[in-house]
Amino acid sequence: MLTPQNIFISVGEVSGDLHAATVLKELHHRFPELITSGISGPCMLNAGCVPLHAMHELNVMGISDVVSALPRIRRIEKSVLNWCTENHPDAAILVDFSSFHMRLGRKLRAMGIPVLHFIAPKLWAWGAWRVRKLSHSQDALASILPFEPEWFATHGIRATYVGNPSAVTCRDGWSRDELKSRLGLDKATRLLAILPGSRAQELHRHVTLLAETMHRLRKLDSSIAFVVPVAPGVAYESLQPLWQAGAVAIDRNEPGYALRADAAIAVSGTATLELALWDVPTVLVYRSSALTMFLAWRLVDLNCAGLANIIMDDQPVMPELIQKDCTVGRIVDALMPLLHDREAGDAQQLRFRELRRRLGDRHPAVGVVDLLEQLLAHAKTS
Repeated sequence: MLTPQNIFISVGEVSGDLHAATVLKELHHRFPELITSGISGPCMLNAGCVPLHAMHELNVMGISDVVSALPRIRRIEKSVLNWCTENHPDAAILVDFSSFHMRLGRKLRAMGIPVLHFIAPKLWAWGAWRVRKLSHSQDALASILPFEPEWFATHGIRATYVGNPSAVTCRDGWSRDELKSRLGLDKATRLLAILPGSRAQELHRHVTLLAETMHRLRKLDSSIAFVVPVAPGVAYESLQPLWQAGAVAIDRNEPGYALRADAAIAVSGTATLELALWDVPTVLVYRSSALTMFLAWRLVDLNCAGLANIIMDDQPVMPELIQKDCTVGRIVDALMPLLHDREAGDAQQLRFRELRRRLGDRHPAVGVVDLLEQLLAHAKTS
């Protein structure tokens, strides 16, 4: 086995920074003398990465910003390629952020640098036409969803399932009773979690709707308590209607955070997968622009929107209320059985156990570094 001396690693957003930091810790554990450098965020810096650029330099918001940011992004790409020419790292690990990393990966491979993509792009949901680009941009593909290797294999790409980050982080944390205790609630109080999303457009479309839903629920059952996790980067003021409707806040960054409420209403996203892994009966909701949904219905070859449902054979284990179905009345109708009918909640939780089995409990960082070692060994013999 060739012991790596220098690894390039790159991210473009907050979630990638978190995942990359776990990989860096595993790398430095196995190879104490290893130097890691790259496009980094604060978590990567804490894990020992030497910064070449900060990930926020790649951040863009909206189509107009993408156009104006292109010269800056091209300069960063050129800077990285110049650095790799001078330092020739043993391999590159490109984490998520596929629009930038597919192009960069192709150019790094042309320089003779083996490339590992961590977190396979969701081409199975949309963008299957990019398969050819992906095939030219990586030598190894690390997947975090268990059904992805089969899909990529049918399209001529070998992917390896390395485990799922949420399956690891959701194993521990506060119990339901501990969560209620932190909120000053009695154990018998029915606690409903409200998750309105984190992006500006998600908040704009869902906060008022969810606040109205809370008011309706309070009229039906005045004993329900509401909790809203505040995600990093979300302004407390943007959730004002939820506070006015009686919700209390909890910080997602608190040590031991685990939102094991009695039930939840959640905007589609990674949070819905976390809730499933915490065994929380959940109603998934989502509203978007008419154009976005029209394109999604035309381009996405899936029945479901939620990750937990997609993993469970694209079946609505977790009820989904999308667009015109996403109304106060329908949310309340779907939620009340989960809050008050033990059999309904237990049936959903039973399917969540199968979800956990499919995801497994292997730490993705271990799988990624194992895959890197295989890649380096192959590069040495070829």
